[in-house]
Amino acid sequence: MTKLLETKGLKAFYSDFQALFGIDFAMDAGETITIIGANGSGKSTFLRTLTGLCPSRGQRIVLNGMPIAGIPADRIHRLGLAMVPEGRRLFPSLSLEENLLIGASGGRPGYWNLARVYELFPDLVAKKRNPATALSGGQQQMVAIGRALMSNPLLLLCDEISLGLSPKVVKDIYRAVPLIREHGTSIIVVEQDINQALAVADRVYCFMEGKVTLTGRPDELSRHQIADAYFGVSPEAA
Repeated sequence: MTKLLETKGLKAFYSDFQALFGIDFAMDAGETITIIGANGSGKSTFLRTLTGLCPSRGQRIVLNGMPIAGIPADRIHRLGLAMVPEGRRLFPSLSLEENLLIGASGGRPGYWNLARVYELFPDLVAKKRNPATALSGGQQQMVAIGRALMSNPLLLLCDEISLGLSPKVVKDIYRAVPLIREHGTSIIVVEQDINQALAVADRVYCFMEGKVTLTGRPDELSRHQIADAYFGVSPEAA
């Protein structure tokens, strides 16, 4: 059966600095996968490489049966891969609703439209004419997720969506994850909050220093295994 996403031996560089060292990754349609790891472990670089924002020519990255390594980021987006970037990166000169509409510019058909994004995040309705800079951090994160959903992606990449938010707001945002998946979008979540990561994941990958140090289902992994993989025991040393 064709995997929704697969990488083999994926490497990534920033000039002469190597950030990823041979990442093997695979997921099926309908899965939610969480990638955990400390700062600098390569999590965000992995997402950026998938989306075409980091060079990947000659690598093996396959999305829904199609090789995508080395093709432009805008084309990858139109093929069904969308990212919610760390820091949200909304357009400050545009309203909340205008930010959402930008997400639909690729023209992919599917379930998500303005009405359904507002149904998913009802707190946004009363603010839809407000500029993005006038929103709270939690509302901005909801807009960033909604903007990505407006492209009707096969796969949604979420980079540190709980960063800087209160526990209540984080809970509200993560409540949307199973609802998103119900409507045909698979999800990869990069997250430093291990408890939150385990709560939403079908499977977990742990990164350390640009390598995968552990993978498995949350109910099959002990906290000791996760802590070792997260904080510094490499597979070679285990």
